[in-house]
Amino acid sequence: MQNMKINDKNQEWIGNIPKNWTFKKIKYVLAQRNEKNIPIKSKDILSLTAKQGVIPYTEKEGGGNKPKTDFSAYKLAYPGDIVMNSMNILSGAVGLSKYFGCVSPVYYMLYCSNDEDDIRYFYYVFANKAFQSSLLGIGNGILMKESENGTFNTIRMRIPIEKLNNMSIPYPKPEIQKAIANFLDKKIGKIDEVSKKIQQEITDLEKYRKSIITKAVTTGLNKNIQMKDSNIDYINKMPSTWHLTRLKYILTERNQRSIDGKEMLLSVSQKKGVLPAYQVKRSIKANSLVGYKFVKQNDLVFNKLNPALARFGVSNYNGITSPDFSVYYSNKINIHFLSFLLKTSKYVTEYKRLCSGVGEGYTRLYTPTLYNIKVALPAIKEQNKIVDILNKKDKKIKRLIEKRKQLLLTLNRYKQSIIYEYVTGKKQVPTEEGAVE
Repeated sequence: MQNMKINDKNQEWIGNIPKNWTFKKIKYVLAQRNEKNIPIKSKDILSLTAKQGVIPYTEKEGGGNKPKTDFSAYKLAYPGDIVMNSMNILSGAVGLSKYFGCVSPVYYMLYCSNDEDDIRYFYYVFANKAFQSSLLGIGNGILMKESENGTFNTIRMRIPIEKLNNMSIPYPKPEIQKAIANFLDKKIGKIDEVSKKIQQEITDLEKYRKSIITKAVTTGLNKNIQMKDSNIDYINKMPSTWHLTRLKYILTERNQRSIDGKEMLLSVSQKKGVLPAYQVKRSIKANSLVGYKFVKQNDLVFNKLNPALARFGVSNYNGITSPDFSVYYSNKINIHFLSFLLKTSKYVTEYKRLCSGVGEGYTRLYTPTLYNIKVALPAIKEQNKIVDILNKKDKKIKRLIEKRKQLLLTLNRYKQSIIYEYVTGKKQVPTEEGAVE
């Protein structure tokens, strides 16, 4: 198969294509569907995520913005439409809809102008990370960071439809489009099945990890110990030998401030705890660190913003942190035991109930309120033993989770390489799969 060279800067991501292929601008291949939901034709709200594609809003993982109650504010998407989020195309927010429904007005819906073309082929072009990255130069907005798996995070970069339409993409004959789409449907489908199983293993391991921690810090190590009522909803029953106390009696707030801001800056990751700020994604350094709070080893650093996210942990470092964080220390308990306990689900629910503020993303849990929360504690000797056991089990489970996450990254890279190679003609569909010359 002979290749032809690229002849347009917008085609650089493609490289060479087969001689019997051509390049076409998107506007000559795909038409935009810009149909408003007026009069109301659908009340079925669809959502789009990089992970799940186009799905009913009720199936969306992880929540998000609340849907509008005014259905006339939406646009319509049809089965077979390529759906793209104009603000998040770079991070992979593109999908092929199987549904008829209403979608956000920031979404683009594209369909084939020519009935002979196969929309699935063009979806795979758009789902390719190389294509998405090529859009960086035409976007309006701010790009924060590229992650280790090649996707972009923290992006609010709008891709204007006028500029998108002028991008060139490879264009094989319709019969070749169909052969490639059929092949990729099978190949990518198998990869996605394996990835789904691995993701389920990760989910199960994380649930198992949480269950082990919860059981240890709420019932202790003695399986035969007698339990008693605590008369507190978020504690329920507690071992009869444990004692109840408020956090204000075991924690002291550290509020010393940096004079010159030259100490190591620390931040808090939801999953990894307290780390040097340069290791925490989305951590933004202020112009001046003067007045930042001191943190010492074994201090509990608590992000009081959005407390239901449970972004806190025990520091292994000396340094300073943002005044938006609360810093506590204790000479009365094992602070690691308390950290494990305060991250259990019932306490996280209690933070959400007690926090101050209005609207998502603006709630806070201040020290006086935190101090009034009660905890059930064993003797310090048992606290130490529980922490030792949990640290060992926690590390083991986290290693298993990390191995599976790395496998997911490898599968995703393999998936992307396959998509790229076939939609750009670097590889030809095997004849047994229905290849067309």
